[in-house]
Amino acid sequence: MSKQANPLAIGAFLVGALILLTAGVMIFGGSDFFKDKKRFVIFFDSALNGLNVGAPVKLQGVQIGNVNEISLVMDSATGRIFKPVVIEIDPALLQDLSVQQSGGHSKKQRMQDAQRLIDAGLKGRLETQSLLTGLLYVDLNFYSDKPVNLIKLDYKNLPELPSVPTTVDEIRNTADEILNRARQLPVEEMMKNLADTLSEMRSLLQSDDTKQSLAALAKSLQETQRLMATLNNQIGPLMSNANGALSDTRTTLQDFNKELLPVLKAAEQSLNAATKVMEGSQNALTAVETLAAPDAQLGQALVEMRNAARSLKDLTESLERRPESLIYGK
Repeated sequence: MSKQANPLAIGAFLVGALILLTAGVMIFGGSDFFKDKKRFVIFFDSALNGLNVGAPVKLQGVQIGNVNEISLVMDSATGRIFKPVVIEIDPALLQDLSVQQSGGHSKKQRMQDAQRLIDAGLKGRLETQSLLTGLLYVDLNFYSDKPVNLIKLDYKNLPELPSVPTTVDEIRNTADEILNRARQLPVEEMMKNLADTLSEMRSLLQSDDTKQSLAALAKSLQETQRLMATLNNQIGPLMSNANGALSDTRTTLQDFNKELLPVLKAAEQSLNAATKVMEGSQNALTAVETLAAPDAQLGQALVEMRNAARSLKDLTESLERRPESLIYGK
């Protein structure tokens, strides 16, 4: 007959196992088990090859969290597949000094935190951890010049952060766009037009008009060369004659200057003499005006002479009328 198990021992064993499990989680998991991390979701358009759960989440090279979940969501109405990536950020490693820290982590609070990060230009991007392993990590950075593209899909009630394509995707998209534009070009029509143009150019070059034009052009060039040679031969004598004419003109001007100088000096002397004569005439006129003044002696003498002449005239007239007055005294 087997011995019945003791319930007390079984209960003690279970309690001890739970205690050991809790202690192991605390020891090997550290204090992350009790941390309240902020969770966000990011939808990436590029392939997620190399991105694993637990991959680091970095902000400008500093790890602030990890990738918590990678999923696929399909919209059966449109047939579109979304790739939500849930990240966990440790608030202790990313603190906002402009916002007062609080213990509330409601949906409204999480949405407000996400909106502040979006307004600051924060976006997620997949980057390569190592070229050898090909593993990816989520790089958070501020791309203010990039547009904010949000899927606006409610995934597990988590706030969404926008994403930007990787550098490889941007290069691939640019190359695809260039190729698409190249495919849209009418290459066959362009090649046909080019062939037609070359054919017309060949016909034009081989035509009689072109040959005659080339011959006329060659003849014109030869005549131009002969004309230039003639000018070169004649330019020497012309320059010599011009130099001789300039020398003669210079000599004539020098002789004229030599002859003109005495004439100018004589004219200057004549002007000086005329000036002196004018000054003498002015003095004479001044003297005459002085003598002719009413209060001058010459003026008084002229007045007396006029009076005497008048008296003599009266006497002559009186004698003509009465000559006997010389005898009788009347």
